[in-house]
Amino acid sequence: MTYLVIDNCIKCKYMDCVEVCPVDCFYEGENMLVIHPDECIDCGVCEPECPAEAIKPDTEPGLDKWLKVNTEYAEIWPNIIEKGSPPEDGEKFDGVEGKFDKFFSKEPGEGS
Repeated sequence: MTYLVIDNCIKCKYMDCVEVCPVDCFYEGENMLVIHPDECIDCGVCEPECPAEAIKPDTEPGLDKWLKVNTEYAEIWPNIIEKGSPPEDGEKFDGVEGKFDKFFSKEPGEGS
């Protein structure tokens, strides 16, 4: 099992999860984070830290797409080990439907 970041992170990107991860398996895109599935130790400490509830165990049904997204972008985006500043307008995007198709960016973030 691993944990995955799903679409509600897009444009919210709170980053509270980064600070509690004991193995630094988060990677930063321009407007979301992903978890490297091969580095995640399945401890689960990140899941309750996410205000947007955008982290889920891969055992939940329907997350195949998110396993692919997390795997692909964790290979090319920079690692992030310190919490940065979330977007100022992040709260207004929390819970918006269809965020991947509307807002997902393939561009990398700054990392840390």
